[in-house]
Amino acid sequence: MNSNVDTYISRSKNWPDEITGLRPILLGCGLTEEIKWGKPCYSHEGRNIAILQEMKEFLALMFFKGALLNDSEGVLEEQGPNSRSARRIRFTSVDDVARLSDTVKAYVYLAIDVENSGLDVGPAPELILVEELQNRLDDAPTLRAAFEALTPGRQREYNLYFSDAKQATTRAARVEKYTEKILSGRGFRDR
Repeated sequence: MNSNVDTYISRSKNWPDEITGLRPILLGCGLTEEIKWGKPCYSHEGRNIAILQEMKEFLALMFFKGALLNDSEGVLEEQGPNSRSARRIRFTSVDDVARLSDTVKAYVYLAIDVENSGLDVGPAPELILVEELQNRLDDAPTLRAAFEALTPGRQREYNLYFSDAKQATTRAARVEKYTEKILSGRGFRDR
């Protein structure tokens, strides 16, 4: 057990008992625990398998390559409409943890097998840029170069944010607002 995870649990306001219940299940599968991205993360031979995410209404055990798991129990759900590979199991009580403990073990072993086999979700579909961003990139080669230098995930995140606006004027304003950030090589959430 990792003392940093002990500290994390001691500070948890919503789901400390559920995390405490899941911990021995995950560690019993041979996973290593540490804090990554500010959350308890579980890995096998240096490869991330799952992470615990505290939400307001539930605790999630998110499998990084959950889309590749055989969900025979029907408990995995997508994180959102733009999630390609991650899938999660929701817990709202210690009873949920106890009831799903065998399923969690089975899915952890499946996730380890997926990692060991080298399976991957595959490349993301080609990014189709929102018109206002595409126009701005066409007009500014320096901005285009900076945008193309961003990681695919950062490009996708910007595009999702820009395209989320209903009006063209709002989309264009968003592109302008984030132009300097793109030029400096930072992602949407980077400071």
